[in-house]
Amino acid sequence: MTARVARALFLLTVLLAPAGGTVFAQADRSGPPAPGPARPLTLPPIERHALSNGVPVLLVGVHEVPVVEVVLVLAAGATADPAGREGLAHATAEMLDEGAGGMDALALADAVDFLGARVETASGWDASTVRLRVPVARLGDALPLMADVALRPDFPEKELERLRKEALTALLQARDQPRSIAARALDEGVFTRESRLGRPQTGDVASLAALSIADLRGFHDTRYTPAHATLVVVGDVTAEALPLLEKAFGGWTAPEETAPAPDVSLPPQVKGRWVRLVDKPGSAQSAIRLGRVGPSWDDPRYHAGEVMNTLLGGSFTSRLNDNLREQHGYTYGAGSALRRYRVGGLFMAGADVQTDKTAEAVTEFLKELERIRTPAPPGEVERARSYTALGYAEEFETTSQVARRIVEKVVYDLPDGFFEEYVPKTLAVDAPALQAAARASVDPESVVIVVVGDRSKVEAPLRALGLGKLEVLTVEDVMGPAPHIE
Repeated sequence: MTARVARALFLLTVLLAPAGGTVFAQADRSGPPAPGPARPLTLPPIERHALSNGVPVLLVGVHEVPVVEVVLVLAAGATADPAGREGLAHATAEMLDEGAGGMDALALADAVDFLGARVETASGWDASTVRLRVPVARLGDALPLMADVALRPDFPEKELERLRKEALTALLQARDQPRSIAARALDEGVFTRESRLGRPQTGDVASLAALSIADLRGFHDTRYTPAHATLVVVGDVTAEALPLLEKAFGGWTAPEETAPAPDVSLPPQVKGRWVRLVDKPGSAQSAIRLGRVGPSWDDPRYHAGEVMNTLLGGSFTSRLNDNLREQHGYTYGAGSALRRYRVGGLFMAGADVQTDKTAEAVTEFLKELERIRTPAPPGEVERARSYTALGYAEEFETTSQVARRIVEKVVYDLPDGFFEEYVPKTLAVDAPALQAAARASVDPESVVIVVVGDRSKVEAPLRALGLGKLEVLTVEDVMGPAPHIE
């Protein structure tokens, strides 16, 4: 008998031995295991430095893996787009790595790949970013390439035309996607076209056609400046990396003309109930979305709002999903969200439901929006706050995740200790706090209801509900004219 076989037989004997002698406790299968306590979140400290030109540097040491992520954060999001040039911030960010520092897009990509690095550019509502991820041993070689992308883009005309065609193609495809149509109709209904938040972040046919290289250069010259910038550095580095950052970005000087920070006024709250029915003939489903102006990041009820949304529609076991999916079978999934911006935000709930149950589904949505405003049973509150708190630490497991959170801190001016206090403050939410957050964010009598579906089948049942004003729209009313792509 070999030693390996002998060990296998010994283990089998132990595992099959009667419980009387030793110690193998039987699993309790009478119910699901109880979740353990939420772990406190302990993050490395944020070291604050500054380059010689005043650019702040937030450095966080995460030393488990020899990589580093450097993010240049700029106050240059879509809220800074001029009227008629919607999509300018997005297009500028998209063009940064299409040629920079005298290298075309292919040469630049080859140089980055050679270092085992990745450079990404992006733009959202409130900020644009240039992100470098690289093995720490190659940081000194990669930072100049990142600086070329961020500070010295070439903006080649032919690449703008290619990206414009791609953007117009995406708009053309979106016209056939009920979810995209519903999202556009909801934003416009909640915020109105007078607010930048009520117009498409990435632009429409007219604004994309109007964009020029001069527009991109002007936006870059006045928005991509040291006065609007912060560097976030997360990874296997210490303050010894500062000279490398200084070499790459310290010589960046402010232009003679610098644009002020975007002035975004708080959008007015929805008044009354308003149904926007977008006709999509032949649609097998109806895309339903309900929304109103929601809280921003500095909402004093932030943690209670997170727990409230978890209970309402932010988890698989939420009330909305249980009602519309499990109890009624109208949809594969229903949910809600609180999308927070620097100024204001969006509360939304929605589902894609079978056409013949559209009116019934809207009724159930409104019931749940009303019910969340009433006192919740202690057991539901406990489950929602535990679910919300238990999953939080998972959002800080990688270097990229930590960097993403520090970028949020920069963009939204989150206070020190915001992340560390999340779990205890969430666990402290009680039923009255949850109800107060719901009453501040949710109101079924003051909400925009969007339905994208077959008008011939859903209009009469929707009108019979007597929900208030019902506006019938075409896809072109919402999405604008179809783009012409050569």
